Amino acid sequence: MGTSVSIDLGRVAHDLHLPLDKVQRTVELLDDGNTVPFITRYRKDATGGLDEEQIRLIQDAVGKARA
Repeated sequence: MGTSVSIDLGRVAHDLHLPLDKVQRTVELLDDGNTVPFITRYRKDATGGLDEEQIRLIQDAVGKARA
């Protein structure tokens, strides 16, 4: 059973200069086990068109915040 770590996605969004709603939706997709290339190609509607680099930055920032 996994443990949930609460992080401030607003801070992540601010630091990356991205809208909070896009960051939240991207984190949900990543947490569901979707890969960055999959999200970039097939979930543009959910992320608001974020590119692969932006999604990787979100992934890295959230990973560091959860560590």
